[in-house]
Parts: sequence; structure tokens; C-alpha cells
Amino acid sequence: MKKIRCPKCDNFVTFEDGNIEAGSIVSIHCPDCGKTFKVRFKIKPTQIASEELVKKDDNDNEEKYGKIVVIENVFGQRQEFPLHLGDNVFGRRNPDTVIDHPIQSGDMSMDRNHCTICVKEKNGRIIHSVKDNDSLVGTFVSNDILAKKENRIIESGEIITLGATSMILKFGEEE
Repeated sequence: MKKIRCPKCDNFVTFEDGNIEAGSIVSIHCPDCGKTFKVRFKIKPTQIASEELVKKDDNDNEEKYGKIVVIENVFGQRQEFPLHLGDNVFGRRNPDTVIDHPIQSGDMSMDRNHCTICVKEKNGRIIHSVKDNDSLVGTFVSNDILAKKENRIIESGEIITLGATSMILKFGEEE
């Protein structure tokens, strides 16, 4: 069984992938919203899963820079995002918005491009900082709202709040 996201309601639809050949087009019906949509598979779905597994093994160094854990709440489930060197942009997932780490959430108080967590390496030490991307409700670090254009250093275990959604920076030995 595989999952694919419905383009209308954004929920996951499960389907059987046993008889799907590379290059075939499959009609999938979403039980939540009733939309029927077609998907073309360039490669067999079972190959996709094994290729993702290989990519994950190749990118084990991603954990080197820490990760963000989005806490489960009424808007969505727990999610984890490995951080990479440079800017990591976070916001609410939307098909029209391209960001590094889209958070699957129904939290409308979180902007689509809410904040940026910057990861830098300086003198062998990894430094994390966060800044708000002019969001409507602001970005909070341990219950303190960030000022406009403020770039605040954050440590492992600090809570960052985007709208009604909270996330925690995990880095170092506690992982």
C-alpha cells in the first residue's frame, strides 16, 4: 500500500501499488472529498520507496545540523524536519508555496512563509538563529516575540511558536 496526496483536499489517499507498471496512468478516487484524479508513474511506486531509502542513507549528515520537531496539536501530527547548512524556511504547507520545510497543518494563524532558521558553522561550532519573515502573528522564542528583522540565537531545546503551532530545536546528544 502507498499513499499519495489529494490535489483538492490535501489529505492522503492510500492505493495498492502491486500491479502498477512504469509509465502507466492510474485513476485514484479520494474518499474524503470525492475527487478523482490521475497520476502517471514514471517508475514503479515500489522503486520510489527504495530510492527514497537510498537518499535517506546518503543524507545521514543532515542530522549533523540538528532537526526541528513540530509538536502534535489539534492542527496536525508530530513532524520532524532535518536542518541543513544555511537558511531553512518554515511555514504552513500549501501547494502554491515553495519553501524548505512545509508544515502539514490546518493552523491558519501560521503564514505560508513564516520564519527562517539559519544554520551556520563557525570555528567548528554549529550556531542556530531564527528570524520572523514578516508574518502576521509573529514568531515567538520561549514566549518572547521576535522584533522586526531580529535574528535571535537559539539553543537546543528552545521552543519556537508559529501561530498556534509549536516546534522544538533538537541538536546534539539529546537526539
